[in-house]
Parts: sequence; C-alpha cells; structure tokens
Amino acid sequence: MARGGQGLARVAVVVRAGAAPLWWLGVLAAGVGVLVPGLTGRRIGVLAGAALFIVATAVVAYLRRKRYTVLIRSAARAGKHDVLQDRAVAVRTWRRGHRWWLLLAFLAALGSAFAVPAAGGMLLAGCGAGLWLKAAWLGRRERAENALLWVRVDWLDARGGRPAGKAVKAFRSTGIAAGDAAPGGARRRTAALV
Repeated sequence: MARGGQGLARVAVVVRAGAAPLWWLGVLAAGVGVLVPGLTGRRIGVLAGAALFIVATAVVAYLRRKRYTVLIRSAARAGKHDVLQDRAVAVRTWRRGHRWWLLLAFLAALGSAFAVPAAGGMLLAGCGAGLWLKAAWLGRRERAENALLWVRVDWLDARGGRPAGKAVKAFRSTGIAAGDAAPGGARRRTAALV
C-alpha cells in the first residue's frame, strides 16, 4: 500500500462470507438429525427446528442494523491509494478464521439431534439465511446510494469478521463498478461478449 493507503474489504462480502457454510452445515446437520428419533420425537423436533429457523433468520438479519445505518451515512470516499481487497480473499480470510467455530457449531447441531431431532441444524441454517438477508439489505442500500461500502481490513477482528464492530470507526465508499463483487457481496457477473 503506497502513500498511506489502507487495505479495504467489502462490507457485504464479509457479512455474506459465513452464509453458505452455516446454511449447508445446518442443512446437513438437520438432514442427519431427522434420522435420529431423539427424546422429543421427529415431529416435535422438526416443528421446534422450524421455529428456531425463523427466529434465527430474523435475529441475524436485523442484528446491529442501526450501527450499519450510522456507518453507511458517515461513509467517506475511499482514497486513490487505498487497496481494494478481492472478494475471494475476504471470503477465504473469514472462513479460515471461523473454521473451528463452524466445526463446533456443526458438531453441537448433530449432538442436539439426540434430544431434539433436526432443531440444531435448522437453527444453524437460519443463521446462514439471516446473513444472506443482511447482505441483500446492504446490497439494496449500496444500489440506492450508488456506492459500494468498504471497511478497513485492520479494523476487522482477528478472524476477518465483525464489519460493524466497535473497532470500526467508519465505512469507506467507492463507485458501484469498483472491485470484483456486485452490490450485496455476490460475485460480479461479467457481461457476455458480443
């Protein structure tokens, strides 16, 4: 980074990085959990899991929205010497930093199936769905502002997460075409050659 530039990671990419692993590990744990009769029985387990899925999705999707809104409103324009982190790097950093937490959460969801079948897995999948919804909300804000939102990499936690944590003082913004991720953190689709 030259002349005082900062490394910047896309906010929506960091938020979205955990969605797929949580979703798929949750679906797998729920699928295996259905095979176990458990203490409560499958029917009660699946109903409890559905309720947990809905609650987890809503809580994760709306958690810290006020903080995100404040940071979005106060976003400063990124400097020309700031270095924009690739989407793949941000996702890989988050997933490597959280791999043991993901494994523990998966094992806990599997273990809970012996008490309440499928419920733990559906809770985990709900957390993943909530992160997707939060990233989609950020994408709508980015489109409305016609600007992509970035956070300084050194303000993220040691595992590459918490883009709206206490260490984050402000977001940075760039034009909508900057970086290799679309609004909301998904891979940018390149236009087909004519």
